[in-house]
Amino acid sequence: MFYLRKFPVQSFVVATFLLNPLNVNSANASDIIPNSASDNSANVSRALQNIEGNTLAETSILESEKTSQNVTSVSQLSDVRATDWAFTSLQSLVERYGCIAGYPDRTFRGQKALSRYEFAAGLNACLDKINEIISAGLADKVSKDDLATLQKLQEEFAAELATLRGRVDALDVKTAKLEAQQFSTTTKLNATVIFAIADTFGGVGTGTALQNPQKTTDSTNATFSYRARLNFDTSFTGKDLLRTRLQAGNNPNLGSAATTNTNMARLAFAQDTGGTFQIDKFYYRFPIGDSLTGYVGASKLDPDDIANTLNPYFESSDKGALSRFGRFDPLSFRGPSGAGLGLVYKINPQFTVAASYLANSDTSGAATGQGGLFSGGYIANVQLVYAPSPDLKFGAIYGRSFEPGSNVNLAQSTGSNFGNQPFAARDTSADRYGAQFTWRAAKAINLSGWVGFANARQESGGSNNANLFNWSANLAFPDLFADGNTAGIIFGQPPKVTSNTISNRVDPDTSYLLEFQYNFRVNKNISITPGIFAVFNPNQNAANPTTWVATIRTLFTF
Repeated sequence: MFYLRKFPVQSFVVATFLLNPLNVNSANASDIIPNSASDNSANVSRALQNIEGNTLAETSILESEKTSQNVTSVSQLSDVRATDWAFTSLQSLVERYGCIAGYPDRTFRGQKALSRYEFAAGLNACLDKINEIISAGLADKVSKDDLATLQKLQEEFAAELATLRGRVDALDVKTAKLEAQQFSTTTKLNATVIFAIADTFGGVGTGTALQNPQKTTDSTNATFSYRARLNFDTSFTGKDLLRTRLQAGNNPNLGSAATTNTNMARLAFAQDTGGTFQIDKFYYRFPIGDSLTGYVGASKLDPDDIANTLNPYFESSDKGALSRFGRFDPLSFRGPSGAGLGLVYKINPQFTVAASYLANSDTSGAATGQGGLFSGGYIANVQLVYAPSPDLKFGAIYGRSFEPGSNVNLAQSTGSNFGNQPFAARDTSADRYGAQFTWRAAKAINLSGWVGFANARQESGGSNNANLFNWSANLAFPDLFADGNTAGIIFGQPPKVTSNTISNRVDPDTSYLLEFQYNFRVNKNISITPGIFAVFNPNQNAANPTTWVATIRTLFTF
């Protein structure tokens, strides 16, 4: 019996095939060559991928088959020397039968270990090559000694070869069925479903209407809700992406007047479409040369789809922050969205520039002369990211926005009412400035954060000015207690109106948001994130008691 666990893969194959041929006078090729000529190394690779119980070493042949390059001369293998003990045998296999392949870098890696299944796959490849030679009427080109050696090896590895071929046959049947029933050769469905239990706790604000124009309440009961997203991702070249997202949900807005009356209590994944699917995103991303990537969007293309938020563990509404504010800087990365264009240029490994222009179709502010390309709201951004190392990145971003009339939402429902509409329902433009960073301080620690500032101007019914400010510091602990799990802490100040020429629309105090969460990965398709966040002095007013939001988010991906 042959025991092949710890011997070099290619060298042992070479040595076994040709260094020690059996001394026999004749051999019947029909007894040696497999009955089916359809087996090939690609099919063998696919079969290997589905063999239960294989070790990592056993599956390594699959990767080598995927990336191998046929060679016609042993001199093409850069790590093979004429002084190698198996050089002559390897030369014979390459030049006489062509059943040896090299890696993409033209190396042979003859010291790599193999298993019996890997050996059987290599044996099957050589059997196929010799079968092709005989089928072409060139049986006299195969020596009797080689045929005898192959016959002996085929008998020795009969069980492994039978297993491989049986699985290949089964895979061929499944592949044919999938090809006949496939949805598309260019489109993949990536879907996520969130089920969430949530409730708020707090009290009712006190004070007069002038002292506290936006009192908080606590009018919620525990809710159970969902959000479903169907992403149809299409690629025509393998490097581009056409994303069509359908979305449905019934997540309540915990920041509405009927619940807590503070937008700071909003959940990151809140979405209520009345249970019907709607087109949420529709854009195309494509490469322009090696360093430039373009974006064209027709629906809900956002600045954070193009620029880098530098908040890798919390930016996703699926598995990131539980609070809306905790995802990324709302003054820099939120604004009117919809149709638009974007570009990302990677200057070199250290510097990347991103720019975008996004607009909606709200024309109610067109009379002010501030409307965008579609005479409505817009935001234009440009960001520079500097990465002195893969674990440390800094970003600086500038944006210019315009929002008309009653649709003004400068803080994008993350701050107080003054922060969202510093001049009430009046056309508003703003210059936005932001700085971000992320630092993988250690394997299990990532620190990130941002500072954002906006200078807003009233564009209709007056000429007032206001300044807004916000910041956040975020700490993530990847793989805490188990691989795939992540703990997180978010602490920051939601957008606050620090000054305003309309004196009674300045936030009197300062709100702080503190979030704790732990993302538990049940398996590759399910994760559960329990967490809680507190808003101190909600609506930037100390007359309001602390608002607490507790939730358990369960994410299914498929």
